[in-house]
Amino acid sequence: RESDHRAWTPVSYTVTRQNATVQGLIEGKAYFFRIAAENIIGMGPFTETTKEIVIRDPITVPDRPEDLEVKAVTKNSVTLTWNPPKYNGGSDITMYVLESRLIGKEKFHKVTKEKMLDRKYTVEGLKEGDTYEYRVSACNIVGQGKPSFCTKPITCKDEIAPPSLDLDFRDKLIVRVGEAFSLTGRYSGKPAPKVTWLKDDIVVKEDDRTKIKTTPTSLCLGILKSVREDSGKYCVTVENSTGSRKGFCQVNVVDRPSPPVGPVIFDEVHKDHMVVSWKPPLDDGGSEITNYIIEKKDAHRDLWMPVTSATVKTTCKIPKLLEGREYQIRIYAENLYGISDPLISDEMKAKDRFRVPDAPEQPIIKDVTKDSAVVVWNKPYDGGKPITNYIVEKKETMATRWVRVTKDPIFPSTQFKVPDLLEGCQYEFRVSAENEIGVGDPSPPSKPIFARDPIAKPSPPVNPEAVDKTKNSVDLSWQPPRHDGNGKIIGYLVEYQKVGDEEWKKANLTADSCPETKYKVTGLTEGLTYKFRVKAVNAAGESEPAYVPDPVEVKDRLEPPELILDANMAREQHVKAGDTLRLSAVIKGVPFPKVSWKKEDHEVSPKADIEVTGVGSKLEIRNTVHEDGGIYSLTVENPAGSKTVSVKVIVLDKPGPPRNLQISEVRSDSCYLTWMEPEDDGGSVITNYVVERKDVASAQWVAVSSSSKKRSHMAKYLMEGTQYLFRVAAENQFGRGPYVETLKPIKAIDPLHPPGPPKNLHHVDVDKTEVSLVWNRPDRDGGAEITGYLVEYQEDGADEWTKFQTVPMLDCVVTGL
Repeated sequence: RESDHRAWTPVSYTVTRQNATVQGLIEGKAYFFRIAAENIIGMGPFTETTKEIVIRDPITVPDRPEDLEVKAVTKNSVTLTWNPPKYNGGSDITMYVLESRLIGKEKFHKVTKEKMLDRKYTVEGLKEGDTYEYRVSACNIVGQGKPSFCTKPITCKDEIAPPSLDLDFRDKLIVRVGEAFSLTGRYSGKPAPKVTWLKDDIVVKEDDRTKIKTTPTSLCLGILKSVREDSGKYCVTVENSTGSRKGFCQVNVVDRPSPPVGPVIFDEVHKDHMVVSWKPPLDDGGSEITNYIIEKKDAHRDLWMPVTSATVKTTCKIPKLLEGREYQIRIYAENLYGISDPLISDEMKAKDRFRVPDAPEQPIIKDVTKDSAVVVWNKPYDGGKPITNYIVEKKETMATRWVRVTKDPIFPSTQFKVPDLLEGCQYEFRVSAENEIGVGDPSPPSKPIFARDPIAKPSPPVNPEAVDKTKNSVDLSWQPPRHDGNGKIIGYLVEYQKVGDEEWKKANLTADSCPETKYKVTGLTEGLTYKFRVKAVNAAGESEPAYVPDPVEVKDRLEPPELILDANMAREQHVKAGDTLRLSAVIKGVPFPKVSWKKEDHEVSPKADIEVTGVGSKLEIRNTVHEDGGIYSLTVENPAGSKTVSVKVIVLDKPGPPRNLQISEVRSDSCYLTWMEPEDDGGSVITNYVVERKDVASAQWVAVSSSSKKRSHMAKYLMEGTQYLFRVAAENQFGRGPYVETLKPIKAIDPLHPPGPPKNLHHVDVDKTEVSLVWNRPDRDGGAEITGYLVEYQEDGADEWTKFQTVPMLDCVVTGL
């Protein structure tokens, strides 16, 4: 049965041998077979083949390989190739076996170590000068077949042959834009040459359009969709150790030209014709321009009319125009390969435009000497008629009248040497053009020049040095050059260079931006080191540079703070109350110090305005009051140190109230007042005190004294028995201060004193427990009626007196003794 079917097909019924031949099988099909024995009793069980059998011809070893050839020989290797055998023995080739025999030996030795299916092999590691024969055999699953025929004896030595080159292209090749082209050829040489393609001496590299194909015997450079830039001289070089050969081809990729170059210039404009000109195309398409096509169009119509299509000049006369109409001109360039895009002019009105020439541009003065100068100018528009003469005029700068330098005609030259100048005088020049219509406007005056011999470049500046620096700038200073070259020094050019770099960079672009002998170079990088140089510049040019001797590292220069006090920061500053207090100082230091103001070691009042600038600081307090006085301090600090200055500020004002007002020695008509000076005299000496009194029953104060310079006063002329209040105020040159007032009123009466001692005290009777005493009135009653007498007794020997009683009369009986 077939392997992909289940049904069994009988082959024979009466086979008595132990083998059978099955006919009618299909080559390439796989089959299973089974056999059963049969006797008179019947048929036994089948025995089946375990594996499918594929029907094909019998397999043998393959035939011998064919065409064994030697492809390359060196002093230590041989490269061979061969073709497969005509018949593989009915089975695929599994490997090839390459054998060699040294001439003089009998046996062949296997060269290949591993399974090899390639039909090319290089035998390496041979000895120079030895001679070998080679043969190769093919193997399949059956085994190794017959060997091929042997090669001729091969001697190991380098084969040398100079390169040869056979090209399929000529020296020149013309290709249309967009077409492809290829440069092909064949080459040979031993050892195998290296192939290199060049275009205009630059190596050609492959890209999307450029393809390079090189085989051992052929070479090809192909370019797809060529463009104009592919034009050039192509060169192919084949080179090995024995020499080289080159082939050249000048490829010209041609196209229609680019448009003519504008703008279209209207050289002449008349009422019935114009003359226009233009410039040739920048790219002629690789082929010479054969002619230009010129068309005209009325600006108010859409129809272009031909003018000519047969001119190779870049100028053309446009005829048959209508006066007053505006026209546009369109110009095409044409070569063998097509017509360019057009160049279209601006609109131009057809009319006569003859007039005097335009004013020339500002003339240039050169070759100045002490008595002459050369004036140079550009030709202006001639107004439609050719220029016939130029008129050159001069005047001294401070004068107003222009003088013609010559009566002779000046034409066609556009320069003139003006003679007869006065040495040291400053002149200006101007030029006018003349045609048959008349003389045109003069040009703008030239730049003023001095009539003196030519100046030379100055000598270098002297002693350039770095005088200051910050983290991003350096201040340079120098002295003027010793020789100014007879010309005024316009200014200086400052350049800097980072150490390690070669390029010098300009710190200022023009000399007139640095007229002085100092300059601040900014925009530097902190921490880097720079070199500096300075050039002097006059009208003749730049001097040789003068170099700052040593490189400068850019960083902040540490300089301790310094305070330069203004007059308002004297040791003691007086300011009148209500006026403005100003304290200021100039501050120096690098880096610029931190500034702080204090009053009595505390923050200053919030109403104080503090301003800090790059050169100083100012404190300002408006409408000062007495409390604004005190010790003000200004502290400046940077990493190099700190400095503090102080100033005492006295706000001049009215004095404060006197202190500790006391009243003593009250009498019926007077009393004595004392007080202490005010704590605050207002910054000025107390000139006097004002004393006033008031009857408690009255609302009006009455002056007692207004000119007392002492701190006491005797108030007189009081009315006995009246109660009074007193107050005192201090005065200075700025006014009267507040009053201090007595807390309690005083009564104008004479003072009371204790009475004198009773007189003539004696006893008039004595008993065992009592004593009767009598006495006389004292000499003085102390200013008031005696109200009673205090009687005391003391036991003899005792220290203390014992009060008995107070009696109103001049006698008393002391009892209880």
